[in-house]
Amino acid sequence: MQANTTKAPAAIRVDLAAIFVSLELSRSKWLVTSLSPGGGERMSRHLVSGGDIPGLLDHFAELQRKAEVRTGQSFRVISIQEAGLDGFWIHRVLEREGIESYVVDPASIATSRRRRRAKTDRIDGEALVRSLLAYSRGEPRVCAMLRVPTPEEEDRRRLVRERKALTNERIRHVNRIKGLLFSQGVSGYEPLKGDRRKCLDALITGDGRPLPPALMAQISRELDRIELLIQQIKDVEEARDALLVAADEPTPALLLSLKGIGPEFAAVLWSEGLSRKFDNRRQVAAYAGLVPTPWQSGQINCEQGVSKSGNPRLRSTLVQVAWLWVRHQPNSALSQWFRARVIQNGGRYKKTAIIALARKLLVALWKYVNAGVVIEGALLTKPSA
Repeated sequence: MQANTTKAPAAIRVDLAAIFVSLELSRSKWLVTSLSPGGGERMSRHLVSGGDIPGLLDHFAELQRKAEVRTGQSFRVISIQEAGLDGFWIHRVLEREGIESYVVDPASIATSRRRRRAKTDRIDGEALVRSLLAYSRGEPRVCAMLRVPTPEEEDRRRLVRERKALTNERIRHVNRIKGLLFSQGVSGYEPLKGDRRKCLDALITGDGRPLPPALMAQISRELDRIELLIQQIKDVEEARDALLVAADEPTPALLLSLKGIGPEFAAVLWSEGLSRKFDNRRQVAAYAGLVPTPWQSGQINCEQGVSKSGNPRLRSTLVQVAWLWVRHQPNSALSQWFRARVIQNGGRYKKTAIIALARKLLVALWKYVNAGVVIEGALLTKPSA
């Protein structure tokens, strides 16, 4: 019997009711890949200079004109782009121009698992168009479209992120000073103390010499940077506290009313997670990257830990909050669950249990700030006089 050698179609044929466009963005050029009604299954490509919004809109208008000539109908444009360094300003411009625009998480798009996978802007652009087609058809789990924050929401996150960056920079300067001194046999010096310069002048090397002048000058300049960072962190914290007080929604006040959650944790939880809209608890945990990732195939059935595919700032903060929750909320149902789990494991796997507690705590906080469901056994701070 002769095998059927009929060539399969290159793409799934659908009744296209729009012009589907993907944008591959770079600093110098934008690659526009499009699939238009009446043009068959072939995708067209067009290069636009990076940042040339008028040129991009003119190309969209030309695509619409050609589609109308071929079919006698007018079609809307649906655009997709990957989330990246360009942020969301292009998405906002397209929506303002009446173009349906989507921003996709690039890690959610399925790719070939070959050892050496070909990757070009052309291949990526076509993959984006196919993902957009599948998403428009309503296929589940084809990709993860981002909920683009408003400019106000995006700007609100700057304070907590800037404070984190400043704190990391301060840690680097502190470690550099300690490393320089340790090479001279000096330990125990704390650059963050108020008498840092007085203590520096009194330091003696391990072999009994005063610190060399060039080393003293370098450490003094490092201290100048640290003092500047301390002042900038203080300014950011004051702006953060003012933002929490002036918030037009009750979430920050509700978070601050819980014992063990201070201004920094409340600001991160609010701006990075709880200010967003979620449909269910699974979406909440998934956004923080705290959902389990099973590995099941045949007789193999095991867990790989949490996905870590969500917001890393929210996830790391939740782990810290979970540890403090056990300390400051010992009588809450969540803390009792954690202690019972640790006892059940013979005192082992505390880190695994704290990750599970972080997931439960996030869901409980989401219910608390959105539906008013009080966390069982949680203590509230005393109202200020």
